[in-house]
Amino acid sequence: MDLKGRVVFITGASAGIGEACARAFAELGCRLILSARRGERLEALRRELLDSGVDVLVLPMDVRNRREVETAVDSLPPDWREIEVLVNNAGLALGLAPLHEGEVDDWDRMIDTNVKGLLYVTRAVLPGMVERNRGHIINIGSIAGREVYRGGTVYCATKHAVRAITLGLRLDLLGTDIRVITVDPGMVETEFSIVRFKGDVERAREVYEGLQPLTARDIADAVVYCATRPPHVNISEMVVMPTHQASATKVYRQK
Repeated sequence: MDLKGRVVFITGASAGIGEACARAFAELGCRLILSARRGERLEALRRELLDSGVDVLVLPMDVRNRREVETAVDSLPPDWREIEVLVNNAGLALGLAPLHEGEVDDWDRMIDTNVKGLLYVTRAVLPGMVERNRGHIINIGSIAGREVYRGGTVYCATKHAVRAITLGLRLDLLGTDIRVITVDPGMVETEFSIVRFKGDVERAREVYEGLQPLTARDIADAVVYCATRPPHVNISEMVVMPTHQASATKVYRQK
């Protein structure tokens, strides 16, 4: 499927997988709506992509704020409203404490971002897709949406929710030409672990020690592959893991 000139909306686009998706879709000649909280990083990415001839619209917003999401989407200029692909990428993990020692504020932030934020953005964008009877929603899940691991109770619950939302949405849209998928990565070396450990770079580095993790571009390549299949093909679920990762907790580390 040729996406040249089509509008692609990416949340969490200021870094990591979201930024890599922006670059990958830019290479296809897509028009990009890039959203994140960090407006200055979005603006820097916008300027870079504009210099390469890509049409980019920046929407600084916090997906946790329903009114902010609704206002941002409602404010889109007419020629940006026909969104072909929505990549729900905004998400994070915080901490690895057992539930009885966890920080409730961290739980709220994960639930509000990973679950409610995804719902808010989808609710704002999807009616236009339904009206046009075309579009593609790609949710960035996680291997944590298929397994649970010690210390990840709440984060895993949010990613299980992403998978459930994806499955339910596909049922809701049955009979339309709108495709819904989830791309579920294993270990990807981005800012993810630095955020999880609240800036502890050394602890984050140890997560990937002794193995070659995925890169953000690896996941962006998977997302683009799914988005460019013929209209009658839906890659319903894709799990992408490093070669030396067998499950959420089982990895082989070279000495």
